Amino acid sequence: MLPYPALHASHGGIWIADDSGTRPIGRGEAIRIAADTPVILLNAPLVAQRLGFAELSGLDLLELYAFLFPARFMVPTPKGLARVAGIAVPGSDAEVAGFLRAAAAALLDVTKGDWPEREGAWSAAQNLAKLRWPWAPIVGTRLTRPATAERWLFSKLPEWSEGAPRPAPRTITLGAEETGARLAHLTGSLAEERPGQRAFAGAAIEAFGPRMVRDAPNLVLAEAGTGIGKTLGYLAPASLWAEKAGGAVWVSTYTKALQRQLSHETARLFPDPALRRLKVVTRKGRENYLCLLNLEDALQGGFAGRAAVLAQLVARWAAYSADGDMVGGDLPGWLTTLFRRAGSTALTDRRGECVYAGCPHYRKCFIERAGRASVEADIVIANHALVMVNAARGRELSTRPTRYVFDEGHHLFDAADMMFSTALTGQETIELRRWILGPESGGRGRRRGLAARLSDVASYDEAGAQAIADAVKAAGALAADGWLQRLADGQPFGPVETLLAAVRGLTYARAESDGDAGYGLETELAEPDPALVEAAGPAAHALDALVRPLVALGRRLEAVLADAPDWMDAPARARIEGAIASLGWRAETVASWLALLARIGGPAAEQFVDWLIVNRIEGRDYDVGLLRHWLDPSKPFAEIVLRPAHGALVTSATLRGGGDWEVAEARTGAQHLIRAGTRFEAASPFDYASQAEVLIVTDVKRGDLGGLANAYARLAVASGGGMLGLFTAIRRLRAVHTRIADRLAREGLPLYAQHVDPIDTGTLVDIFRDDHHASLLGTDALRDGVDVPGESLRLVVMEGVPWPKPSVLHAARRLANGGSAYDDRIVRARLAQAFGRLIRRADDRGVFVLLSAAMPSRLLTAFPPGVPVARVTLDEAISRVRRLPSVAVVGQEAGEDA
Repeated sequence: MLPYPALHASHGGIWIADDSGTRPIGRGEAIRIAADTPVILLNAPLVAQRLGFAELSGLDLLELYAFLFPARFMVPTPKGLARVAGIAVPGSDAEVAGFLRAAAAALLDVTKGDWPEREGAWSAAQNLAKLRWPWAPIVGTRLTRPATAERWLFSKLPEWSEGAPRPAPRTITLGAEETGARLAHLTGSLAEERPGQRAFAGAAIEAFGPRMVRDAPNLVLAEAGTGIGKTLGYLAPASLWAEKAGGAVWVSTYTKALQRQLSHETARLFPDPALRRLKVVTRKGRENYLCLLNLEDALQGGFAGRAAVLAQLVARWAAYSADGDMVGGDLPGWLTTLFRRAGSTALTDRRGECVYAGCPHYRKCFIERAGRASVEADIVIANHALVMVNAARGRELSTRPTRYVFDEGHHLFDAADMMFSTALTGQETIELRRWILGPESGGRGRRRGLAARLSDVASYDEAGAQAIADAVKAAGALAADGWLQRLADGQPFGPVETLLAAVRGLTYARAESDGDAGYGLETELAEPDPALVEAAGPAAHALDALVRPLVALGRRLEAVLADAPDWMDAPARARIEGAIASLGWRAETVASWLALLARIGGPAAEQFVDWLIVNRIEGRDYDVGLLRHWLDPSKPFAEIVLRPAHGALVTSATLRGGGDWEVAEARTGAQHLIRAGTRFEAASPFDYASQAEVLIVTDVKRGDLGGLANAYARLAVASGGGMLGLFTAIRRLRAVHTRIADRLAREGLPLYAQHVDPIDTGTLVDIFRDDHHASLLGTDALRDGVDVPGESLRLVVMEGVPWPKPSVLHAARRLANGGSAYDDRIVRARLAQAFGRLIRRADDRGVFVLLSAAMPSRLLTAFPPGVPVARVTLDEAISRVRRLPSVAVVGQEAGEDA
């Protein structure tokens, strides 16, 4: 047992454990002990929040686990820690502090022998000791210096290799019989017969057939209810086509949770892990992957303090990571939150500054490795945003996919809305300025401007050098550091800041709500005032002066490639090709800004919605600008992604969103194609009439936060936990959480909340799934992306009807799409998604509660046919919830007052 006390704080109380035993203590004493003495903790930021002591630090067991077992996941709770430490789970909150001391000793016992991640541990411990990491002295005395030098990160990582271009896929036709046989192989001989799954797989075959008309892909729209087994249903024909045609099928999702699930399901296709790594590749945007050059800079002094400790732990992880994915990969999601995200974003390439082959780690780059691996793969698991980015401006044109599967297809509209939008804001312009100019204040780091990144080209090509110089000069007109304060002081500098000042002034003048009360202000770009009109001209002139040298530079780089000078080896060519792609993207961005500025003072563009925004948080501006979105973003999606494809399957459990097929076609871009898509529908096999019910509570008054909190608390206690509480506003979520957290803790029911607890959303769901008595509060991300089968989720509670926010963009789309009927379609889709969290398998049972007497009857079609719906009082709802089977209620029903 370590000679340090352990501290545990929850909503139920605070305890300290030392050699004399465990005792409860007050908040003040706990803060004093933590400030004066190294204490053992589990998730220091969470404990700090519950103590109200932001500066809390200590011996965090999560950091120790990340050091000892990099690239291994652990649910960051006492139960999860007990599982990996191989010791008994504490029986109550009062036992946790003593348990933490025993768990620390159990984890450290691994250092007595060899364990899979031993290599590199001694070197990392020495580096962490210099950074005063609290665990370093303890770990360091238990590790012996290896007899031979350890292979450290950059020598340990494997290199990728170039291969011959992959031939175009062969033209083949899949048969129903062979597809059925592949499906049977994937499901296993002992699996129950699923007629809906077989029918789904049979319908999906059409998406993999030969294309007969140019620009007319074989499109299949398939709504497959929960429980059909659509993942294996489409993997069967997809894997068969990839095998026979010699091509890659891109399976695109919207949520990281489904990406992980898909990766696990492919083990049925390729049980051998080594073969699976070759045949199945997960792809994400480059901002998700660790940048080795950024990491090297951090390890060599680019980071300081806690950020430097994080860099060392990330380096430990990178040496054992399967793919270098920092967001949703094998890096535990809780690791970066332990450091309050200090430095984590700087370890990825979020600014488009990659120098490609100019990087000393290019041959070991996780991003490049994933890109090359996907060329030879059978199945590429991607996401909607990446698919659209690659189609619009990707460098991989020669290996462009011909077959897609879009799972979670009901989100294609939203993904396209973000991808094909334009944002001329202060944050965007300052990022472009930094990309071109590099550091302007002499700060540390590896950031380099355009001239430094292309210095060899500038020395070789005079016209290219002049284009770089012109771009650098023109970038001086963009927003610079301190722009927000200058706008607030009424002293903008340069034409772009003057434009942003005019936008801010007009938005404040016309916004309907009080700027200090909300999280943002917006107004239509209509009838602009003279200040905005006058500012638009100089800003447009400045942006035009910038886009011209960017385009010219791109052309000069293409000419340099064609000349192929003696100094241009393969790495230099790859770097210049990368620079051309990046320049093209930036030039397109500035061109879209110019098109938006041309709208000021002129007629509205029918296919776009333009408006002004001032984004705010807690009473402070953090961005200002002009936005442009497509009125129908499925149009560019159909043009750029679907039309060049040979086949695509778009599927979801709620593809029609509670409406008709015309809604599905409008939301997926099918209506913009020459050839209409084939429709397929398979109803869920679940018996909703006996497995679930919908209760609409009629006596919780709208706007009564105390009554709302009381309803959530009583329902959670009645169900013994297992509640997913969904909110349409973060403020109400926080208010309810504040009122009920301690109350539920007294009943032995843990409560977690998105936007409250310093834990990432994915980890919150993992914690919720792991504890049958926990409850979880959240917003949209939990409504759409939670897959928690079994007793852990047996009650879904929504605070009210999820009407769309009355924004400028929504108002325009509402007007163009049937008025109130458009609102109804959105609400039905949201209700269907929320209800879909409840029943995930045949033995699930649950109750869906809507705390709104104003629920219109016309929206009840959002729920599956057969599910019973009743309008009841809160008391009656609680009585019904208490009758849920197979639920051990921890405490008695809470009192009436929240």
